[in-house]
Amino acid sequence: MDPASPHIAVVVPAYNEEESIRGVVADVHCSLERLGVRPEIIVVNDGSADGTVSAVRTLPCVLLSLPFNVGKGAATQLGFRYTYARNCDLVVLVDADGQHPANEIGILLKPLLEGTADVVIGSRFLGNRGSRSSFARRIGIGYLNAINGMLLRRRITDSTSGFRAMNRKALALCIGEYPPEYPEPEAIVLFTRKNLRVTEVEVHMTERTGGRSSIGIWNGFLYLFRTTLAMLMTVLRTHH
Repeated sequence: MDPASPHIAVVVPAYNEEESIRGVVADVHCSLERLGVRPEIIVVNDGSADGTVSAVRTLPCVLLSLPFNVGKGAATQLGFRYTYARNCDLVVLVDADGQHPANEIGILLKPLLEGTADVVIGSRFLGNRGSRSSFARRIGIGYLNAINGMLLRRRITDSTSGFRAMNRKALALCIGEYPPEYPEPEAIVLFTRKNLRVTEVEVHMTERTGGRSSIGIWNGFLYLFRTTLAMLMTVLRTHH
């Protein structure tokens, strides 16, 4: 990209990801350089109790650290506010567990750079590339896709994907209204109800490289119930 290209930043929310955060930041840094983008990476430590903070301090990125765990959505919103204040034009979200392919950030950015979308979601279900997670998780994702389909009257293939990119218009919405806990499915409802152009692109996802998911088998049903309720409340809240 030439010097006139947009100001692009990558936000990485992290909670107890000391095993994977080094590799994630290194991969993102290299991928941005290959795209001709000056690497600007913001890691938001969500009150980690392990060595995440110590690992991040030696990495080529900005560290924003919360004093206690507030949830992925609220931590991500802090990153949004920082990038908005930095006058970033485009922001990419990458999870800290190593599942998101940093070398495919360019795929996410393409619709934004072409002006055909405001929000781009990296979907592991548009093709047959890489990890699709466990059977139980696929059932949960399918359920949330169905709920989004009914609420929005459009097809969404990967409602829980946190590998996303957005322009400044979407960023301005997120700094005030981004969902605070498990934000991905609810945010799709918010974006669509606010008339933002949301599109999906095919990406290759892999297994996490360290740590463990914050959503286990036993609390999965609670997660689905709470997320469904939050999605319905977003529809009511944004009803004109």
